Amino acid sequence: MSHSYSPEAESRTVDALNDIALYDGVRTRRVLAFFIDYAIVLALCVPVAVLIFFIGIFTLGLGFFLYPILFLLVAIPYIGLSLGGPNQATPGMRMMGVRIARLDGRPVDFMLAVVHGVLFWALNAVLTPFILLATLVLDRKQAVHDWLLGTVVIRSQ
Repeated sequence: MSHSYSPEAESRTVDALNDIALYDGVRTRRVLAFFIDYAIVLALCVPVAVLIFFIGIFTLGLGFFLYPILFLLVAIPYIGLSLGGPNQATPGMRMMGVRIARLDGRPVDFMLAVVHGVLFWALNAVLTPFILLATLVLDRKQAVHDWLLGTVVIRSQ
């Protein structure tokens, strides 16, 4: 399936994403989805930590240097494969009935999903209160990283 850019398609997509019903309750659902996803990633860290332990033994201690980046080793593929997958949502987002969409109508791919997640964490480290406050003033209840990447989170149900 080839996705080519056309101004007409972008215009139709932006018009469709202007439906106010798509954003009803998104802010709350998005926060709850974050906590669900965070819990899932933490749970997935346990078997990966055990795997790193055995890698550490096999590599005579070198594998133990993976422990400081354990969360990233789990979170990046989790976000990239789920958010950039066919559902365009992480498991937490699916549970809460929201998904991500691009304003140009193209699907979110693995790389954009990873950049979206990394940008979220980087901006949270610097601008913590403004990430959620931005959803009060930006179009379509976008967070700062959504606005920068041309994405929105919409209801899927």
